Amino acid sequence: MKAGLLLLTGGQGSRLGAPKHGLAHPSGVSWGSHLVTVFRSVFPEGPIQVLGEPLRDHPGLEVVEDPRQGPAAALAHWASRPAPAVDLWWVVACDQVRWQSEDLRSWAEQAFQADPGHGRWVLGRSEGRLQPLGGFLPHGLRPALAASQARSLWRLAESLPHRVLDSGLPGWRDVDTPEEKKRFEEEGP
Repeated sequence: MKAGLLLLTGGQGSRLGAPKHGLAHPSGVSWGSHLVTVFRSVFPEGPIQVLGEPLRDHPGLEVVEDPRQGPAAALAHWASRPAPAVDLWWVVACDQVRWQSEDLRSWAEQAFQADPGHGRWVLGRSEGRLQPLGGFLPHGLRPALAASQARSLWRLAESLPHRVLDSGLPGWRDVDTPEEKKRFEEEGP
């Protein structure tokens, strides 16, 4: 099983005063760097692509331009470009900063068991909400993703073969507002 990381960093982060991927994580690195570290701890050989803005603390990572038309269009654009061959891509947003290595390992095991043939986008549902980001997207679905005209992540996920798993892992809880950012920072590393 070979997995890659697709880290979405295209948002402006205007609600938080700066782009989210560059904000300081309680562990001492940027939000984006934290997610790279978590991924590498579970999939040390996996390729990494950044969709959006480069990470200042990982300048050597491949960056794919974000067309700035929303995350669904960004994913379709990414899927239309060359990418290393893997079985699955962990598609995660830079504001899902609560992921830890043990949580990703557990989530990956659940996803692999739910779709051992790697034919469906395995999505999480946390607190009753569908979570397309943070899910595992099969490399083989890239052509269908590239052809999609869906404008929202939910419609995009529903337009592709998918499987939804209930999960209470903390990684699903995005940090989108100044209040959520403060609570997250108070939680510590």
